[in-house]
Amino acid sequence: MIYTLEGSLKSLGDNFLVLGVGGIGFKVFTNKQTLAGLPLPGEPLSLYCFLHVHEDALDLFGFRDEGALKLFELLNAVSGIGPKTALAILDLDTVPNIMAAIIEKRVDLISRAPGIGEKTAGRVVLELQNRIKLPKASALSQAMGVNAEVEEALVGLGYNRSDVRKILGEIGPEKKTLEEKLREALKMMGRRK
Repeated sequence: MIYTLEGSLKSLGDNFLVLGVGGIGFKVFTNKQTLAGLPLPGEPLSLYCFLHVHEDALDLFGFRDEGALKLFELLNAVSGIGPKTALAILDLDTVPNIMAAIIEKRVDLISRAPGIGEKTAGRVVLELQNRIKLPKASALSQAMGVNAEVEEALVGLGYNRSDVRKILGEIGPEKKTLEEKLREALKMMGRRK
């Protein structure tokens, strides 16, 4: 089984990257958060990997962070959740915030992922809530809820969802309330235009 790959970034696609390792280019599927934080092509890159074997293909999934890989593996083990759906869940927020949402049984937050309905989100919560341990889960789950509200408000104002998520990831933890995060996100979005 492949657990890590180290090489250099060759190219990027919409939902994958090509990692050059010893003269071989590995196509590695990943989530948008991982793609957003990659170095420039040609620079070194190390990924934690999961090899998904199915009847007609071998797909490689990779992440910069080992915690993201572990959560991906847990999500992928839930019945009705495949690798692409697991990637969509990972794009909701940070790994600790998603874990907190699962522990706190926040089906409403998990169901925000594309392709996940209330029933499937409920299954994720039911199957994983006792398998994940995380201190301060309540506070993190609450922060994810605030981020979701800010995201919807900014998307409603016409901002791009992926840009909004990137900005929310950059806002420091000292901004806790909806108003503080919204104000800071608007300032940051204004500076980027």
